[in-house]
Amino acid sequence: MQELAHYTLEHCTDAQMVTGALVGGLLKMVVRMLAARRVLEIGLFTGYSALAMAEELPDDGELISCEIDETRAAVARDFLKRSRHGGKVRIMLGPAKQSLRGLTGGFDMVFLDADKEGYIEYYECCLPLLRRRGLLVADNTLWSGRVLQPEQDADRAVDAFNRHVQDDQRVDNLLLTVRDGVMLAFKRG
Repeated sequence: MQELAHYTLEHCTDAQMVTGALVGGLLKMVVRMLAARRVLEIGLFTGYSALAMAEELPDDGELISCEIDETRAAVARDFLKRSRHGGKVRIMLGPAKQSLRGLTGGFDMVFLDADKEGYIEYYECCLPLLRRRGLLVADNTLWSGRVLQPEQDADRAVDAFNRHVQDDQRVDNLLLTVRDGVMLAFKRG
C-alpha cells in the first residue's frame, strides 16, 4: 500500500485524489467492525482504498469497484495482482450508474469516492443494494471547507449531498472530520 501511495503521488497529476493512510485505515476498521463480506466501491482511482478494504475481507469476500477511467483501472490492476488480497477485487469498467444496474443487493458496505456532482444519484442507486443495517461511507464531504460557502458546481453538489443524507429518514448519519470529511450513513433496519 505504501508503494501504491508513492506511485500515485509520483505519477498521477491528480494524486490528491488518493484516499491515503488515514481514510484507508478508517475503511479497514469499518470493514473489520462490520465483519463485511461484500463491499461496493464507486471510484477506484489507483486502487488504494480497494486494497485497504480487501485486506480486511475474508478469503471468500468480494469487493466490486466501479471505475470509468481505463488508465487508472490498469494501475489498480497491476498493484492488486501483486497483493495476496487482490483476487477479492473485481473492477467494473465504465460509468458507475450503468454498472450499478447489473448488480444484485446484499452489500455490507458501500464506499463512495467518485465525481462529486454524481454523489446524490450514486447514493440513491446504492442504498437499495445495501443490506439492512449496512453502511454507506462517502469521502470528501467537507470538500476543503467549500461546503460552507459553495461557489462552484462541485461545492454545491457536495453540500446538497450532505443535506440529502441528513434529511433521509432511511439512514442514521454522522459526518466525521477525518481528512477532507467522511460521511457515514447507516441504513436503518
